[in-house]
Parts: sequence; structure tokens; C-alpha cells
Amino acid sequence: MSAPDLHQQQLQRMKADPGFVAALDQSGGSTPKALAGYGIEEGKWTNDEEMFAIVHQMRTRVITSPGFRGDRILGAILFENTMDRDIAGQPTADYLWTVKQVVPFLKVDNGLAPESNGVQLMKPMPQLPGLLVKARTRHIFGTKMRSLIKQANKAGIGEIVDQQFEIAAQILAAGLVPIVEPEVDIHCPEKSRAEHLLREALLRKLDQLSPGQLVFLKLTLPEEDDLYMDCVKHGAVARVLALSGGYSRDEADQRLRRNHGVIASFSRALLDGLKVQQSDTEFNSTLAAAIESIYRASTEKIGTDSRRL
Repeated sequence: MSAPDLHQQQLQRMKADPGFVAALDQSGGSTPKALAGYGIEEGKWTNDEEMFAIVHQMRTRVITSPGFRGDRILGAILFENTMDRDIAGQPTADYLWTVKQVVPFLKVDNGLAPESNGVQLMKPMPQLPGLLVKARTRHIFGTKMRSLIKQANKAGIGEIVDQQFEIAAQILAAGLVPIVEPEVDIHCPEKSRAEHLLREALLRKLDQLSPGQLVFLKLTLPEEDDLYMDCVKHGAVARVLALSGGYSRDEADQRLRRNHGVIASFSRALLDGLKVQQSDTEFNSTLAAAIESIYRASTEKIGTDSRRL
């Protein structure tokens, strides 16, 4: 299959098929915390290379698990180090697509800058052009980049959305599809107001995209159900994804069910309960139950919404 044909096939899958996106993109700063949750404490490695080798073993165990499959999981977001490694003798992105029918994405940001105007913008990304070229050669479909809103500050939220879409333009020009992720901190003291400000800023930017340009949005589950319905229905949005943001899996699932047209892109809520000490049977059973719970919350909505298409 040619690259354009593969891109279109993956795009149609991401836009229309039932399922959710697995976020497996913990990077340098968050890897020790992810490993601690898995039951491996700091001190089990002596340098970053050993740490990343251990986390790749964890991710390989997740991705090769029988329950991690394309009829439930549409896409998976990877960290660059994971993209650069192999699973079962294939580059990770190739294994995801050819064996699991899961569309590969890549985290491209360098983490968060210090807080200003109630938000944390993304740090500069001088490596982005080269990383996008490498991503294309590794058969990556799209990208993800995260910034963080901590206060309902209109100027700060505007800065975050401007930065996200400026970088999204570079990603689109490179032939990849960006996931725009302006997360609202679940502890934001005026979370609902911040979400309304974010929705207004997103819609302004979406209206400015050229015909045919598509982005994904990855957003915190809102206080007001179906707040982002206009984004779900917007012609420039391939799909709206929800992050768990620190909510428990049960609460994240409950909130997700009330937001029509939105699917999950969970990280911690997906991996919670998985331990290195578990037998394969225990590990696979725990992961399969989490996947099924998140899948159902993504596909089985409750309540009605008169604005739905």
C-alpha cells in the first residue's frame, strides 16, 4: 500500500471507527512515576538508557497483550524513545499497525515551561523539524503536544491555543495529523470558566484552518456535559479525545459517557493496576478489563443531546 493510501486508511479509521486512543507517551520526566506505578522504584536503574529499556519492556508487555487490539483501541501515542525501539522484531509503529491495526502517534513536545498568566506553555521545540522527518520515515500517522491551563485567565488561554495551532501548522505541513492538547488542570479553581474560555479560543482557531486541514483535539473532561459539541461537529476536527487528567478510571468513564461524540485517550487510567510482579494471566486480565471499561465509556453514551448530528 502506498503512503498516501495508508494515510487515508488510517485517517478514516481514526475518524469513524469505534474505540479509543491509548496514551503510552510518558517521557523522561514522567517515566519514573510511571514505573513506580508499575511496581519498579527508582534505584532499579543507573542511567536513562537503563530506565528507558525498562519502560519499553513495560510498554511491550502492554502492546503485545491479547486484549490490546484494534477492535477496541484505534490509536496509540508513543514517546520518541519507544518509536525508536522494536517490538517482536518490528519497529514499534509498524508492529502497532501491521499486527494490532492500531494507528501510531508520536509525542513531540519537550514538556512545560514555567507558569505565566495562569498557564504553562510548551517549552521551545528546536528539534521539531527533524523529529517530524524521522516520524514520517518510521510510519507515524500523527503527533501529540500538551500544554496546561491552571487558571481561568483569558490571555493565558489565548496564548496556549495560539501556540498549539502555530505548531500544528508545522505538523500539518510535514504531512502528519496533530493532536492539539490544551489540558485544563482538574484542580483549576474556576475549571468551568476556563473550559468555556478554551472552547471559544479553539473554535476561533478551527475556523481559521484551510479547507481540508484536520486536527484532533485532546481535552480535559468538562464540568458541563457536551460543552465541546461544537468542536465535535466542526469540519476541521477529525475527532475529539478526552484525557483522564487525574480522575480515577471510574470517574473518567462516567464523565466520558455524558459527552457525546468524544472518545478516550487515557494514560494513567488505562494502566492503573498493572504491576510487574503480576503473572501474565493476571496482567492480561487486568489490562483487558480496563480496556473494555474505557471502550464502553467511549462508545456507549448516556442521556440525550438535541444538538447531535
